[in-house]
Amino acid sequence: MNRMIRLLAAALFALIAPVAFAQSETLNDAQIAAIVVAANSVDIDAGKLAEKKSTNKDVQAFARQMVTDHTAVNKQATDLVKKLNVTPQENATSKSLKEGGETNLAKLRKLQGKDFDKAYIDNEVTYHQTVLDAVDKTLIPNAKNAELKNTLVKVRPIFVDHLEHAKQIQASHK
Repeated sequence: MNRMIRLLAAALFALIAPVAFAQSETLNDAQIAAIVVAANSVDIDAGKLAEKKSTNKDVQAFARQMVTDHTAVNKQATDLVKKLNVTPQENATSKSLKEGGETNLAKLRKLQGKDFDKAYIDNEVTYHQTVLDAVDKTLIPNAKNAELKNTLVKVRPIFVDHLEHAKQIQASHK
């Protein structure tokens, strides 16, 4: 169970900073599932790019951990969705995540060396804070399924840990 919670946390971490969660937007569980799936895919792509392009061992290790966690969560998320009998439903937020992910990748692809590392980690710090805000103000309040809501509540401390890790890398490589 602890591993599943950690993996679901990793999936939600993929929210890209420029993606604004409408605080008044009401989401159903199927829409929340689509957000998780989109977020997971976006962060796998960014992490894979960072693994290849980064010149910094700390950034590479962080990216590798993101890829590992998000790849594993693909299976976990699929299993949970099947268990809950929920089909992910596209929505404005999940679509925006995908678009934001492509925009971020395009920006990162143009960068090299320390510029790449800085842009990648700066984005990770910003989106982790955005995730905490989204979990608190949008995802938890809108989750109707008790298991889904409980999982979101349980993973919140992991979001804080990942944010702190990204901040440590950011501070040590200024």
